[in-house]
Amino acid sequence: MAASLSIPVCSGPIEGHLRPPGSKSITNRALVCASLAKGTSRLTGVLDSQDTRVMAAALTALGFRLHADWPKGEILVEGSGGSIPATEATLDCAASGTTMRFLAAVCALGHGHYRLDGTPRMRQRPIGDLLAALRELGVDADAGSPGECPPVTIHSHGLAGGTASVRGSASSQFASGLALAAACTTSGIRIRFTGELVSLPYLDMTRRVIADFGGRCEIEDEHTWSIPPGGYVGREYAIEPDASAASYFFAAAAITGGSVRIDGLSRRSMQGDVAFCDALGRMGCDVAWQDGDASGRGDSITVTGRVANGIDIDMNAISDTVPTLAVVALFAQSPTTIRNVAHIRDKETDRIGNLVHELRRLGADAREHADGLTVVPGPLHGASIRTYDDHRMAMSLALAGLRTPGVLIQDPECVGKTFPDYWQRLGKLAGFGIDWPGDR
Repeated sequence: MAASLSIPVCSGPIEGHLRPPGSKSITNRALVCASLAKGTSRLTGVLDSQDTRVMAAALTALGFRLHADWPKGEILVEGSGGSIPATEATLDCAASGTTMRFLAAVCALGHGHYRLDGTPRMRQRPIGDLLAALRELGVDADAGSPGECPPVTIHSHGLAGGTASVRGSASSQFASGLALAAACTTSGIRIRFTGELVSLPYLDMTRRVIADFGGRCEIEDEHTWSIPPGGYVGREYAIEPDASAASYFFAAAAITGGSVRIDGLSRRSMQGDVAFCDALGRMGCDVAWQDGDASGRGDSITVTGRVANGIDIDMNAISDTVPTLAVVALFAQSPTTIRNVAHIRDKETDRIGNLVHELRRLGADAREHADGLTVVPGPLHGASIRTYDDHRMAMSLALAGLRTPGVLIQDPECVGKTFPDYWQRLGKLAGFGIDWPGDR
């Protein structure tokens, strides 16, 4: 694909339906549980993306046996029964935060020396809170970059368990990593959260995946989890579509005044990001929720109508969709303020400061706050948009081009981190035709 991608303006409202690829967050959690389980698991609906391939490759480097059919979306995992096969390994986590955070905790189960590294940006993403928790549990865990950022080295003689504290305001992935490993310890782990918890739906997702593979994660109170020993059991496991990926298509409907139905998601979804649709409902769109049968067959969410009013919203629980809502807000009739998402500054890029910068490139009146941003609607113009090697910046900011001529997205291939065929899916839904570069 070219160094930049021109986004065509839609000739009319976007209408259609699709099923996004599998959830990255569920895929990577399921890969960890299946690898540690007793017996074999078959995962279906697996997302084929950079992040999931990085996780699978890292687990393979740890000695786990995975047999992936990526085009089919299936992975057969031969579980280890709770042990780490390799006694020494170097893991390339690339730009995958879940791989770095989950496997730093999982490596503590091993008996040996492990090193986890990633991209230059990964070496700027703090992991000190997780390493401090591992040290509380008796693990020799160190970070090699300033500010306790990767590369991470783990020297372990196994993980017996115990009590560890995690600062809840930093990243839900730290607690999730500990919880995923805890079921395979000798005595279990009690996690104490300090401060405000961020991204609660992702913590709930972790608990549900643990339970799906036969583990237990008990909530003692709002600040304490208890995960007893017992390990995991291999199983057949179907992964639902990615709700974060779905947000871009819901937003396309809201921006163009169309109607988009996403199949495979509903109120019963494991993913908190389905609540993005509630935000669109508050902004004037119609949202229809359809529950199918017990297996999820027939589940769908439909968003119809053009965004009207702006809103004031706390997006802590659905922070991955902040860039998407910020772009929708460009086309409202009153300002939108997004609050309580300071933690997204430590994502693949600063998703507050850099997002505001790119919205201003489009002519928007966007204002940065310590924990969020405000978008004031007004005239827009075309611009060449930087994406900072951040898949969510690319996918969300491209949507502005559906109604604004001259929007170019730099480094469009960065969407491969979680949604490799995003441009093809968007082009097909929007009716751009086979001549659009996204379809080549």
